Parts: sequence; structure tokens; C-alpha cells
Amino acid sequence: MEMLNNKWIKARSHIGVIVTSTLVFLMVSLNASALQQSTLVDSIKQIKPSVVGIAMYAPIQSRSPQLLGTGFVVGNGKYVVTNYHVVAKELDPSIVQNYVALSGSGPSPKIHTMEVLAIDPVHDIAILSINDTLPAVKIASDELVDEGTSIFFTGFPIGAILGLYPATHQGIVAAIAPDINPARNADQLTVQMLKRLKTPFFIYQLDATAYPGNSGSPVFNSSTNEVIAVINKVFVSEGKEAALTNPSGISYAIPVRELRKLAETIDIKL
Repeated sequence: MEMLNNKWIKARSHIGVIVTSTLVFLMVSLNASALQQSTLVDSIKQIKPSVVGIAMYAPIQSRSPQLLGTGFVVGNGKYVVTNYHVVAKELDPSIVQNYVALSGSGPSPKIHTMEVLAIDPVHDIAILSINDTLPAVKIASDELVDEGTSIFFTGFPIGAILGLYPATHQGIVAAIAPDINPARNADQLTVQMLKRLKTPFFIYQLDATAYPGNSGSPVFNSSTNEVIAVINKVFVSEGKEAALTNPSGISYAIPVRELRKLAETIDIKL
């Protein structure tokens, strides 16, 4: 009987250790999750003033700017980065069209007139100047981050029908791969696509959903709040409409080393 009691006491002690260890693990996990959430909240507050809407503005045609994509402020606060395809349309001087940056948040964002300074159609990057000074983001080094790195990006995926309300998405760097757009036949090959096939460069594949309005959004390293890339496209398998109704969840971004090369051509240090 005494032997059975000793075994029971040892068993209870062992169970107690397991239960205690499990509770400690759960508490540590919950605290880590809460800390990560708190850090993201603080990060968004920090970077939001540097993220702007990119729009076409023609006061003669419309009182409201037409939002085209997203951009972010760099350098000394007087430069904005976005995708080349966002500002590729030629302006019509007869109706006084301008590219503008929209800053702030809410139904009445501030409008900043911009001028295109440098473009890189192959890497889909453009740098513009603004007529005001805004808070600038920090740009990461040219070294590619590791796959699995936690990231987040902020932009305007739904547009600005009701006002300027930035949205943030988070995920990881899922892969680092050559930027090659597949074509079903030779007729679909463009000059830019042929250049990429000859000299492919590496881009980030992200495990996060971007939408058309996210074009030009800055991609941040969650650990440092530094910009590591620029969102430039999302994988669509069922046509453009499916990008909203049935998104793939696979987005792509251009590493900042391509941005830094473009900035150097106009003597801007990042």
C-alpha cells in the first residue's frame, strides 16, 4: 500500500510539473503575441505620416483628385517614391493636369503638387518631388532580407471615395525569385518583358494580399520599421476583377536597392 501511495504522489507531482510548464508556455506565448501586436500598433503610428496617396488632379475636370496608387516620402522629406506605372500617363496641359500627393487622413487630405524627377520603367519605380516637406521613412540597406522575415505594408487598396484611410497588411517574405512575367505566346511579350528575360533581377514574393491601390506601397521590415521594398504587382489568376473578389494572396515587391540606384542618378541620398 505504501508503495502505491509513493507512486501516486510521484505521478501527481509529475502531472503538476507538466501543467505548470504548459501554463508558463501559454503565458509566454500570449505575452509575445501581445508585444508583437503592440509593436505593430506603434509602428503604424510612426510610419503613417510618411505614406501618401498618389493621384491625378485636374481642377477644371473635378474638384477631387483621382487616386491612382500609393507612395512614400524619402530623403529630406521633399521626395516621393511610387511605381512607374502609377505615374506613366502623360499629363494634359490643356486641362491643367498634375500628379499630386495626398497626405493626412480622413475626408479632407492635404494636396501636394508633384513633379516627376526620375523613372525606371524596367524596375517599375519613379521618384517625384513635392512642394512641401513631410516626414520621411528610413530605407534599409541594399542587402536582401532572409526568406521568412516578417513584413507589413501600408497603402490605399480600396481607393479614396470616402476619404484617405490607409490600410496595413502583414505577412512574411515567402520567396526571393527572378522577376519574370509569364506570357502565353510571343504576341504578349513587351519590350520591358524581353529586357527582364535577358537580365532578370530578384524581387520579393510576399505572403500577404495587396490590391491595385497598393501599387507603390512601402514594405517595412517589422523588426526595424525600415523600408525593404516597394509593392508593384499582385498575382492574378482569373482576370483583373478577381484581384478584388478572389485575391490570390501572393504579392510582389521591388527591393530598395533598385530604388537607391535610381536615386543616385539624381543625387538623392537614401
